[in-house]
Amino acid sequence: MSAADAVIDVHGLTKSYGRFPALTGLDLVVERGQVHGFLGPNGAGKSTTIRVLLGLLRADGGTVRLLGEDPWSDVVALHRRLAYVPGDVSLWPGMTGGEAIDLLGSMRGGLDEERRAELVERFELDPTKRGRQYSKGNRQKVAIVAALASDAELLILDEPTSGLDPLMEAVFQDVIGEAKQRGATVLLSSHVMAEVETLADRLSIIRDGRVVRTGTLTDLRGDARTTVHAVLERVPDGRTLAALHEVRLDGRTLSATIESDRIGQAMTVLTGYGLVSLTVEPPSLESLFLRLYDDAPSTSGPAEVSR
Repeated sequence: MSAADAVIDVHGLTKSYGRFPALTGLDLVVERGQVHGFLGPNGAGKSTTIRVLLGLLRADGGTVRLLGEDPWSDVVALHRRLAYVPGDVSLWPGMTGGEAIDLLGSMRGGLDEERRAELVERFELDPTKRGRQYSKGNRQKVAIVAALASDAELLILDEPTSGLDPLMEAVFQDVIGEAKQRGATVLLSSHVMAEVETLADRLSIIRDGRVVRTGTLTDLRGDARTTVHAVLERVPDGRTLAALHEVRLDGRTLSATIESDRIGQAMTVLTGYGLVSLTVEPPSLESLFLRLYDDAPSTSGPAEVSR
């Protein structure tokens, strides 16, 4: 990947609050036109990273380039090219939602009025209400509409669907896909694993202020085990069960895990016991996150799974 393809290019980023190290050599590369998931529990350093990218904090060390510019020294120019949606949106109490959308859009050189109207309708937002009248979910909608109605090159989204109901979360996923098709790049930090699993082209997992795993979802799955649920005509013998992991047998109903490259072999063996039904579940992002986070050493550098 050439430097021109990296919308976010961070190397060796460090930041401390007094004696507390928040970032300890973080590396993060987000490629142009991709949705990049940024995962980690509270306190891992996600918010500090995002604040540095937005030019709200000055890093102690390392290099940070955003759209080819320095987010600290070029903050005004960069904020005309990016849009940010935080997890807890604050609005002007006396300003209507529509006025807030237009004001935020004017800071980026204006909005696509047709897209603005479409997004207001799709998110079922009443733009005539004032900020003080909105619920948390509706405040999020205002920020999302303002961000996506612009032609921002980069969207930085930090828990953007906080407070939205499942129907609106589905709308959000659709409009992010559309933004990507228009050429926008997205950095998505979210605790909604299904959301990231659906949208992200690549993922980075942060721990103790540095990225410990990065790659596509397929890459991160690696040698993680797949879950198998089967109903059999006959109960398998102990020798067969020994080839599986985490076996749970309830009469003729079998649940177990197995290495992904041995699924075909396991199916061949189980077929001999008369398969009535079979479900194969690859590891979810949530299970991968928990496993990778628990296993990742806090003192090592990031593991680039694949590109």
